[in-house]
Amino acid sequence: ASVVAEAEGIEPLMNTLNAQRDGAISNAIAVLTNLSLQEPFRVGIQSHGIMNALVRPLRSTNSQVQSKAAFAVAAFGCDADARTELRNVGGLEPLVELLHSKNEEVRRNASWAVMVCGSDELTAVELCRLGALDILEEINLSTKHKNKFSEAALEKLLDNNLSQKYSRMGYLSSSNIITNGFYDCGQIKRGGKFFSLEELSKQELTDRRAIIFINAKPQERAREQLIPKCQKSSRFWIFVIKRKDVSYLPPLPMYNFFFYVRKGKGKKEEEKPKEVIRVTPAVQEEINLENSHWLPPPDFILMDYINHASKTILPLTTTREQVVALAQFVADKMGGSVDREQLHNFFWELDMSKIEFELKSNVVPIGKIKRGTFYHRALLFKVIADRIGIGCSLVRGKYSRAWNEVKLVEHSPKGLLLPPQEYIVDLMFEPGCLLKQGSAKADQYKRI
Repeated sequence: ASVVAEAEGIEPLMNTLNAQRDGAISNAIAVLTNLSLQEPFRVGIQSHGIMNALVRPLRSTNSQVQSKAAFAVAAFGCDADARTELRNVGGLEPLVELLHSKNEEVRRNASWAVMVCGSDELTAVELCRLGALDILEEINLSTKHKNKFSEAALEKLLDNNLSQKYSRMGYLSSSNIITNGFYDCGQIKRGGKFFSLEELSKQELTDRRAIIFINAKPQERAREQLIPKCQKSSRFWIFVIKRKDVSYLPPLPMYNFFFYVRKGKGKKEEEKPKEVIRVTPAVQEEINLENSHWLPPPDFILMDYINHASKTILPLTTTREQVVALAQFVADKMGGSVDREQLHNFFWELDMSKIEFELKSNVVPIGKIKRGTFYHRALLFKVIADRIGIGCSLVRGKYSRAWNEVKLVEHSPKGLLLPPQEYIVDLMFEPGCLLKQGSAKADQYKRI
């Protein structure tokens, strides 16, 4: 490595990736991959645009070049900027295609690269859009073709695309934290198309099951808005955007500064504005979110629910108390307790139809639901629990059933630490009642 560095060999190696001979390309990739083991060299190689340079080898018809290129993507893909570069230059598509390879080594290295690249949400969503999930599921069904990397890649993609995971698997663990942009579109059959929330929002209103979405933060589109106010000084313009001008902005103002830049020494100043945007950290976080992917309108009712839970439920002493209080809160917001014998008279479907008709859409914010059944309540419980640090899972059952599982440590005799017990949280019949997993009551809650 030191010899290559001293000889300034990184650039010639990068140039070799455009060579005509497969052997030269393969060897150059191997050397660059070995250099990536040392961080200073990896950073230097990335600065030369390694991911962009690997796109052509990924499209090669030579299996050795394909294998080396996929291996290199796995080596460099541990860096977030490198993953972004690969996504932006169109490198994910040929990488996904390599999962179809009949060559075992190519398939294994491609799975490894997908696993590494799928460690952030944006790349995972794009990989899923390109069909990586379906291919990996097919690979893992074959005892001949599956490998540890293909299994790990599938798990990684699902863990970073929770909407699709819940739709396919019907289960989210306590470590699967629901964030803004999550949506429940129901269970999809194997091979069925999974639509993005943006695609679903553009569909006409139908009588199909409502899609429930989560978005507890306002979007930032300030830079796309007409600037309502401006102030001028001798050196620059200052534009001020306030919440009353743009309803979904936070109360703090945002400023755009346009500075006039002098071009050329001693020449007349040219009035060519150079824009510098200064925003508060909270606003910047929202801009990053908005730029990352499309989000539905903010759900201010859900924001109020989370704020209330943070103030009243989070301070409670024990996890058990928090779980019980949150269950009662969720039930209260979703229509209250329901008599088991009168469940058939709890007309939640009618209320949902009214909301969909009002919104002229099948896509509904969870905060709008005032009469919710099992799967509405279980989702809301999980969303708020994740925000205030209560560990719980979300499980989809049949016939509109869903439930949450929590693990609680019982009081142990002195000097003895007992393992936690798992409970189902009742959100319907006796809100706050904890049903021990495996008990008759728990089984009854999960089934009709």
